[in-house]
Amino acid sequence: MHTRSRTERAVGTVLGSAVGDALGAPFEFGPEGAFSTRFPAPGDGGEMCGGGGWDPGEATDDTQMAVLVAESLLECGGLRLPDMFGRFRRWATADPKDIGLQTEAVLSGGDPWDLAAALHFQTSQRGAGNGALMRAAPSAVYFSRAGRDATMDAARHISALTHGDRAAWEGTAVLHELVRVALEGHDPLDAVEETLGYVHPGHRERYATVLSPGWHPDLATEFNGAVWPCLGSAVWALRATSSYEDAVRAAIDLGGDTDTVAAVTGGLAGAVYGSGAIPERWSEVLHVPLPGFGGRVLRAPELSHLARRLDREGE
Repeated sequence: MHTRSRTERAVGTVLGSAVGDALGAPFEFGPEGAFSTRFPAPGDGGEMCGGGGWDPGEATDDTQMAVLVAESLLECGGLRLPDMFGRFRRWATADPKDIGLQTEAVLSGGDPWDLAAALHFQTSQRGAGNGALMRAAPSAVYFSRAGRDATMDAARHISALTHGDRAAWEGTAVLHELVRVALEGHDPLDAVEETLGYVHPGHRERYATVLSPGWHPDLATEFNGAVWPCLGSAVWALRATSSYEDAVRAAIDLGGDTDTVAAVTGGLAGAVYGSGAIPERWSEVLHVPLPGFGGRVLRAPELSHLARRLDREGE
C-alpha cells in the first residue's frame, strides 16, 4: 500500500465520496459509458459539468446526508440516534433537490425515530436501497478507531434509522470495515473475505457473490440502486483500477445510479489513495448545499476540516 498518512486517508474518504457524488450526479440513470464518451481522456478537465438539474460541482442528497451524519456525531460527541434522525427529518422537510423515495417515506411519515424505518418496511417490504450506504463515509471515519465490531455495529444502527431491511445494514457495515482497514494502511480488497465472516448469516451469501473477485457489475441481478450491487460495483471499480480518478470514472461509466455508486467508490478509493489523489479541478468546484440549515453551503475545505475532526475525535 502507498505511504499516506492516516489523516490524508480520512480526508480522502469524506472528500472522495463527495467528489464522486457530484461528478456522477449529471449522469444518473444514463447509459453505460456515458462519462467516458463525453470525457474520453482522463485529466483533460471539464468533467464537473453539471446537468440533469445539478450545477457543476453540486453534491446531491448523498453528501448532504453524510454531512448531517458527521455534524451529529461531532456535536453530540458520539452516536445519538434521535439527534441524527431529527437532522435527517429537518433536511427532508426543507424540500431538498433530490431525496430517495424510501428515505423520504420514512422521514416524512411522522413516526418516532426508533420505529419509522421498521414500520415502513413492514408495509412496503422495500428497504434494501443504497441510501444508507451513500452517506456512510463520515461515520466510517469516526468509528474506525473503535475496531471492527464497533464500527460494523455503528453502521447497522445508523442504517436502521431509514432502512428497515437488514440487507442495507449489513452492506453499510461491510463498507465501514473496508474503510477502517484502508485507514490503517492496509488493502481493503485483502480484507473482503474475512469481513464477510462478520456479516449476518442470512445476508452473507449475497454479499459474498457481489464482492468476489470474479464478479462484474454486468452480472448484477438488481439495479444498482439496491445495496448489494452498489457496494459490489464500488469494490469492483477499486479492484479494476489503480487510481482514485480511474476508480470513480469506472463507477460512473456503469450507468444507473451513478451519483451513489460513485460516492461509495469515491469514499473507498479516497481511503486507499488519500486526499492528494483527488484531482483539484474536481474538488475546487465541489459544493454541498444543506437545505433546512440556514442556507449553508460547504466546500472542500469545510469537508476536509470535518474529516480531520471525525478522525481525531472519533470513538
